[in-house]
Amino acid sequence: MAHGPKYMVKLRRIREGKTRYPKRLKFVKSGKPRLVVRRTHNRILAQIVIYHPEADETVVSASTADLKRLGWKAHGGNVPAAYLVGYLVAKRALAKGIKEAILDIGFATPVRGTAPFAVLKGALDAGLDVPHNEAAFPSEDRINGEHIARFAAELKEKDPDRYKRQFSKYLENGLNPEDLPKHFEEIFKKVKAA
Repeated sequence: MAHGPKYMVKLRRIREGKTRYPKRLKFVKSGKPRLVVRRTHNRILAQIVIYHPEADETVVSASTADLKRLGWKAHGGNVPAAYLVGYLVAKRALAKGIKEAILDIGFATPVRGTAPFAVLKGALDAGLDVPHNEAAFPSEDRINGEHIARFAAELKEKDPDRYKRQFSKYLENGLNPEDLPKHFEEIFKKVKAA
């Protein structure tokens, strides 16, 4: 029989990689709603969540599924989609009387210019007050998809077969990736009007 220190099993949500409790405690102590951003390969989800002792309450949410209903034809996990989702969730939050929040990106590694910070930029541009550092935001050409359009144009010229493979979903949906900035502006107008 072993005589060392007793082994403590970690909490289930820690074992599953779902919750960092020290970080969550800081969010709860702030007393502010959280702007929760989660990203999968093909989807961005943003929610405004308020802590209650019994359970957290999701007040409003927006995802790339909402963008698709507005006519979004491009990839659902890229930076332009993230910006639009952030703008949409902030509009919905403001309509419910929520004017401020703090950013919660969960287990995502905070890398400047990535989708979680595009969501944050969209939320700020819509009028939500969230503490931030502007150095983390993506550039304007990344937000409106110009970087994707440039890459697609170069790839189409150099390797048409790879272009068709890489942008097959765009082409299937009737969108030339070179036209992404124009498509972004069209959907942005719809998001503002929604």
